[in-house]
Amino acid sequence: MRYLQTSILLAFTGAVLAQPPALTLPTSGNNQKSAVTQFIGPVQITIEYSSPAVHDANGKDRRGAIWGKLVPYGMTKLGAFGNNKPDPWRAGANENTVFTASNEVMIEGKPLPAGRYGLHMVPGEQEWVIIFSKNSNAWGSFFYEDADDALRVTVKPHTNSYREYLSYEFVSRKPSEATAELQWEELAVPMSIKVPNINDIYISRLRHELTSGNGYSWQGFQGAAQFCLQANTQLEQGLKWADDSINRQFIGQANFTTLSTKAQLQSKLGREADAASTMQVALKLPTTTTFEIHQYGRQLLAAKKVDEALAVFQLNASRNGDQWPVHVGLARGYAAKGDNKLALDHAKKALVQAPDPLNKGSLEAMVKALSEGQSIN
Repeated sequence: MRYLQTSILLAFTGAVLAQPPALTLPTSGNNQKSAVTQFIGPVQITIEYSSPAVHDANGKDRRGAIWGKLVPYGMTKLGAFGNNKPDPWRAGANENTVFTASNEVMIEGKPLPAGRYGLHMVPGEQEWVIIFSKNSNAWGSFFYEDADDALRVTVKPHTNSYREYLSYEFVSRKPSEATAELQWEELAVPMSIKVPNINDIYISRLRHELTSGNGYSWQGFQGAAQFCLQANTQLEQGLKWADDSINRQFIGQANFTTLSTKAQLQSKLGREADAASTMQVALKLPTTTTFEIHQYGRQLLAAKKVDEALAVFQLNASRNGDQWPVHVGLARGYAAKGDNKLALDHAKKALVQAPDPLNKGSLEAMVKALSEGQSIN
């Protein structure tokens, strides 16, 4: 038994044998369990690990003696216990460090299927090998077998600010990718994680969610259609969902929101005549508000469709009369056409009607700019 304990002590951080799994006892070697979870869009990534300290359980400072010493470089024979051959490091303490992905991901550009993996590492002075093993239930790396490898990648470590406790952090995050790092002492080991075809995952989730309570309102289908529009993905599916938000039995509703979404999808699909027809219906609905018409005109201005924008602002004026959003729209429309005189006239009218200090300040700046012959769009 003494030899067995010694081999484990040498393997890493002074850990003792695992406690019986059914008992709640202090963690071996005082290496507290930790976990970090990060969502990359709809995909959940979790790393579970036991976290050793630079100072051992007796308070000894091991700074400068971690890498290449306590954690040896290369594969290391951990003693007679286990498979009795050189093995990688467990990338933590005690039980396997475990990496879980809810969907397929790309690790350093290589595919890793969804699943739960034992995470091991082969440290090196210049490069590290990160191993994802199909065996996620082991105690440490004593029984590691390369036949269980799901993926191996090579990464480069870098210096890092001092960390007393071994930790995993997600140090960069983007809509479809992130970088996770092992950080301990003054070293960090990064790995890039990307989600391929992330929009397809969203679409799959949306299809499923629209069979639940979300599918019993026009807002659910409208939200799904808007996703396709904003992500510029699966536009035909988005158009179908837009039609459902308008026409689906019992729940469909033809309003400015649903119709304008449909029109934008038709436009992205190159069906400009259909898009124009759909927008005309939306603009002329009795329920369409002054603000909705105004915002559509602003969208046209942003798209450099100046004549169409001015026509929409003029429609707003004929329909809703002397209101400050109407005059703001006309000011912007005429300014875009180069008619600063009419633009200034409507800006002054809007300024008098401004409902709050924020809008008043914006209109004061507009009047000043137009008075000086400057552009406002």
